Amino acid sequence: MNTKFKSRTRWREKLENEDHSKIVIVPPRMQKSLGAGTMLIPKPLDVDALIRETKKGQLITPAEIRSRLARDNRADTACPLTTGIFIRIAAEAAAEDLQNGKTRITPYWRVVTSDGRLNEKFPGGAKAQAKRLREEGHKIERGKGKQPPKVKDFESSLVKL
Repeated sequence: MNTKFKSRTRWREKLENEDHSKIVIVPPRMQKSLGAGTMLIPKPLDVDALIRETKKGQLITPAEIRSRLARDNRADTACPLTTGIFIRIAAEAAAEDLQNGKTRITPYWRVVTSDGRLNEKFPGGAKAQAKRLREEGHKIERGKGKQPPKVKDFESSLVKL
């Protein structure tokens, strides 16, 4: 799978970064959208582990990943920025693992937006993600205008972790 973004550091190395997660006070500039309280800054492997819990035929959103991370760590919320970055790192590391001959990889293609749209930034883009999801039985709708494709009736496949 070809990727547009190149990195000097291997994706697997980024995923296995040993930084610990931490809980901080929600910064004032983020309180309007996230509310006041505590915010978890997760570590990449925690995000990867939650994606791995998503079974064939199920879908998960970044919001559900954040909710579960916050709940498990007794925080009010989880950082949307770092969680999004770590979802991307998990996806790239899985693609890297696949290229290196591994067969059991993180099923990153099961992560869709809160409105069921596919992720153009995943390895192979929305086209590759759509192919994987079709193989698992999902129906894919064309995107309107410049929007990426969407999983039809995705709500029925959403998992609550």
